[in-house]
Amino acid sequence: MNTPTGVPQPASLDSQNHLVLPPEILQDFGLEPGAELSLRITPEGVVLRPPLSQLRKVYIEPTSRCNFSCRTCIRNAWGETQGAMSAETFEHILNVLNGLKTRPSVFFGGFGEPLTHPQIVEMVRETATLASRVELITNGALLSAELTRGLIEAGLDTLWVSLDGASAESFADVRQSESFREILGNITRYRELYRQLHGGTADIGAVFVAMKRNIDELPKLLDLSSRVGISRYMVTNILPYTPEMCDEVLYHRSIERVAWQASPWHPRVNMPEIDLNQTTREALFSAWATRPGVMFKRHDRCPFVEQRSVSVSWDGYVSPCLALLHSHESYLFDKKRTVSHWRIGNINETPLTELWNLPEYQRFRERVEIFDFSPCAYCSSCEMAEANQEDCFGNTFPACGGCLWAQGIIQCP
Repeated sequence: MNTPTGVPQPASLDSQNHLVLPPEILQDFGLEPGAELSLRITPEGVVLRPPLSQLRKVYIEPTSRCNFSCRTCIRNAWGETQGAMSAETFEHILNVLNGLKTRPSVFFGGFGEPLTHPQIVEMVRETATLASRVELITNGALLSAELTRGLIEAGLDTLWVSLDGASAESFADVRQSESFREILGNITRYRELYRQLHGGTADIGAVFVAMKRNIDELPKLLDLSSRVGISRYMVTNILPYTPEMCDEVLYHRSIERVAWQASPWHPRVNMPEIDLNQTTREALFSAWATRPGVMFKRHDRCPFVEQRSVSVSWDGYVSPCLALLHSHESYLFDKKRTVSHWRIGNINETPLTELWNLPEYQRFRERVEIFDFSPCAYCSSCEMAEANQEDCFGNTFPACGGCLWAQGIIQCP
């Protein structure tokens, strides 16, 4: 995308009150006369998004295999066969990218370690010529000097590294690996080699899964930015896949705040940015505890649909999001919840664009955009919340009311 994000862009109304957008935005979004945009009214103003029919991002899962055995991993409650994407399956993705008028971004990730795929550098290289940008997430342990050079020369735009601790001890506790210092060295080498090859600053992000056992490490992790070259951070909550991990959850009150926000009879309090320190801590914590509405969080908004994205598993199955890519069990309010995958089709049998345009899939995106699902994420009081098959509003599979991504609790790059 050529238009800088976050920078105000000029727009105007013509004599017939039609909205006129700058040419560069029309080009970036592939908009033509007659195109329909998605408009949302927010407290901050009007948000315009590309039409739901436009594919803007593709999540590619190169493999579901991993070289780590993290205590937080979905594999602790997973029975699916694991594997790696074949050259034929990946070629089907390339064919679709090559035929799109507007180039989407591509993210290599999912529920495996991308660097375990023997062709990952070539996959990035071939994708970079067809995508607006290419990102990849890794645990960093396999980021050798050879792989580092290969990824940079292949055209990788952003490297994300999962770091759930800022010390060797904390990292080993979560990741069950003693490779923390090695990973920091790998990140530093990536930064330095990028500077040598491109003469600029590498875009390196860190993803931190916050839990009771590691939340004290977050300030220390932020201090790593200057040491190893991390330029951005994404903090997410843990999604407990086992009963043991339920004790690590940090968002019980946050979900309660979402419930209060959703209540039309609860007074809203719009708060400015205020320093959290010894002077303000007691007052702010008291306000948050007694008036949950003071914290304005995203809720009932699917980030995957908002991005106009699609997810492709290692074996070619297409799903609307990472959350529906694989069947799994997790816990919501300490209650087991079974999430069944939704496979729209397989790109080895049907082109991705054809699957994207299926009427059933289009209707699903429209339903999620409105998000008229029951509030399972903060209610969870009936047996319907124990699965994503249906909800008490009459929605059928897949029902998204219990999805923590849509409540801003869990997030992915």
